[in-house]
Amino acid sequence: MSPPVFGVVGWKNSGKTTLMTDLIRELKARGLTVSVLKHAHVNFDVDHPGRDSFKMREAGAAQVILSSPRRFALMRELGDAPEMSFEELLQHTGPCDLILVEGYKRETYPKIEIRRDGAASRDPLSVEVPGVVAIASDRPEGETESLPVFPIDATGRIVDFMLKAVGLERS
Repeated sequence: MSPPVFGVVGWKNSGKTTLMTDLIRELKARGLTVSVLKHAHVNFDVDHPGRDSFKMREAGAAQVILSSPRRFALMRELGDAPEMSFEELLQHTGPCDLILVEGYKRETYPKIEIRRDGAASRDPLSVEVPGVVAIASDRPEGETESLPVFPIDATGRIVDFMLKAVGLERS
């Protein structure tokens, strides 16, 4: 049985990563193991020119695994193949209690939408994005949806809600 999934969605510069890191810290403090799946919209690289692993990928390795006593990293070149699906990527999250997702807003899984002044927009995503079950806002009193609304910094309350939503609440 795979772990439950919960996500954070919002416009660019809405504070998604900040909320994600706060949620991860709170979940870890509660004794839960969290894996993260984050969508990147542009070409990215976790490796650097000159490093041995970079040279191996540049030479044509389809997959490179780096390992040390503290961590391992897997880099897979997709070449001309299509981006891996959300479901395929979930299979690579490893053992955990909960998978937190940033992005993948078109996929159907429970999400909290973050709204903040200074973001690319404050237009609600909840009307178009499937699975939005709550709102985190810097102006909670001004939100009009019928969904639960949390202050953006109410991390503990948001985690309580998340755990209940995915069936992981502990007594």
